[in-house]
Amino acid sequence: MTRFLHGMIRAIAESFVFPSPVYEIGSYQVDDQADLINLRNLFAGQEYLGIDFRAGPGVDLVADVESLPFPDASVGTVLALSTFEHVRHFWKGFDEVFRVLRPDGILVVCCPFYFHVHGYPSDYWRFTNYALDMLLERYPHRISGRHGPERRPINVWAIAWREDAIPPTEEQFQKYQTLLNLYARERLARGRRIAYGIGRVLCGRRPFAPYLDRNRWNTEWIRPTK
Repeated sequence: MTRFLHGMIRAIAESFVFPSPVYEIGSYQVDDQADLINLRNLFAGQEYLGIDFRAGPGVDLVADVESLPFPDASVGTVLALSTFEHVRHFWKGFDEVFRVLRPDGILVVCCPFYFHVHGYPSDYWRFTNYALDMLLERYPHRISGRHGPERRPINVWAIAWREDAIPPTEEQFQKYQTLLNLYARERLARGRRIAYGIGRVLCGRRPFAPYLDRNRWNTEWIRPTK
């Protein structure tokens, strides 16, 4: 997890009301990311369960998102951050999340797009913001986002409210955008800034856009059509 993603989740957690219990899919905490990847403090005071494909730090339950061991309509909030690119049959995972969420439940999902092949057990998929929008069509209220250049985003994410969930207000949406500006920032080391600047002069902007635009983002509120 990057500082941008941690800041994005912090902005979301402080802007909207999330029902308990909160279940995090893909909660394994990598050693060198302990200060970024632990999201429990962002949902303090709520029942929180970390779920992952393997046992380890941050994992309360070993389970597969393609076959979650929970009853129908039993979960308030599901977080799936940089997870679905590792799910072999991702559509089954999205169906399982929908099944276990209560009708008033909320899903927060984030996926990398412009990123190297990585992680355990393997790295299978990349999603655009259009793909997330299609996969979440049955959620009437959605907020989608992308990070970086428009045509080569670094990450894409969505917040999706089920049919009986209290939808976000305009005030909450504005607060979320304000906090994104405040929290979701990544500083480039001075040496990299200089190197990318020289590269931009020599080769043009396009090859370096994901690095030069690492603090740019766009977010959209998708509401039900009347």
